[in-house]
Amino acid sequence: MDPVTNPFAPGAGAPPPELAGRDELLAAVRVALARVRAGRPTKSILMVGLRGVGKTVLLDRMRDDAEGDGIHTLRMEAPEGRSLPGLLAPTLRVALLRLSRHAKAGALAKRSLRALAGFASALKVKYKDIEVGFDYDPEPGLADNGDLEHDLQALLETVGEAAKKAGTAVAMFIDELQYVPEEELAALITALHRVAQRSLPVVLVGAGLPQLRGRMGRAKSYAERLFDFPEIGPLPPAAAKRAIERPAREQGVAVSAQALDRIVKRTMGYPYFLQEWGKHAWDAAEKSPITPADVERASRTAIAALDESFFRVRFDRLTPTERRYLRAMAELGPGPHRSGDIADQLGRKVTSLGPTRNTLISKGMIWSPNHGDTAFTVPLFDEFMRRIMPGDDWRE
Repeated sequence: MDPVTNPFAPGAGAPPPELAGRDELLAAVRVALARVRAGRPTKSILMVGLRGVGKTVLLDRMRDDAEGDGIHTLRMEAPEGRSLPGLLAPTLRVALLRLSRHAKAGALAKRSLRALAGFASALKVKYKDIEVGFDYDPEPGLADNGDLEHDLQALLETVGEAAKKAGTAVAMFIDELQYVPEEELAALITALHRVAQRSLPVVLVGAGLPQLRGRMGRAKSYAERLFDFPEIGPLPPAAAKRAIERPAREQGVAVSAQALDRIVKRTMGYPYFLQEWGKHAWDAAEKSPITPADVERASRTAIAALDESFFRVRFDRLTPTERRYLRAMAELGPGPHRSGDIADQLGRKVTSLGPTRNTLISKGMIWSPNHGDTAFTVPLFDEFMRRIMPGDDWRE
């Protein structure tokens, strides 16, 4: 079949041709943003889930919907080693410049820009990655104490006042939140708590790996009352099949029921893998309909593509010790696994493996569903580890 018309889009954060199975969550976020804009009590929303479940795609769709409804948005990704103030400052500036052109909110937005100037100037000593242009001189005493928790609260209050005057809201969309240090998460939680107490229209819609929920709770004990934590998992079979069948049909191509069953079984319903299998099944088929035999041929190329990109990019960041730890986990299967069982595979004491486990958690490779349990954050990573480190040489 024509590869040019292949509708499937495997890629980091690439929107699929059919965003199946997420309508309820998208509707819930639209309601939350409408409520915060109206000054009604609303929780911020933090989506949590493994790699490959489509959190980034959802975050971008939610932001597009919010912009279409006239809400001012900030879109950020929190990479390792970058501070939260460094992320927030330039994106807040853009939103405030837009608000400053509003007839009713102009004066308050300009005051927020002065607060931002004081915020950045005072915190630059500690957070050296803050890079933002100053449109106005700082206002003495406004968000310029040099204490992140105090200053971020004051800054977001001025932002909320400007947004309220304009009859809109400011929504912060932040991806990979699990990489933000807990001290900075605590400041963000405090600031959001304060604007919620004052019914100001500022809200956070974030996404992160499953450990984010625990990190938020450790940062501030009341976080669970301030946020909703919807879990984003693999698609149920009907939605997974729709994600494959509908885009193909729109291109005049059918997919047999047996082929759909095989794709769902091989991908376990994970949206990223569905796109990968959909692409390769299309390329493997000579004509419509796509058959189970086409899916079997596609599975070989799909797995090879995942090994060279989705899996390999994470494997290459690991030290030899970290690779051995993950290979020991893979020997036990997909997991979760008890820490003692992993230690037994390595012939080590559990306590001696603590630093390695903690580093892998900080790198976003594993997480702890329950005390003493360890699980992969990347679906099917156990199979990849057995492919890339076969045999028993890794035990030596």
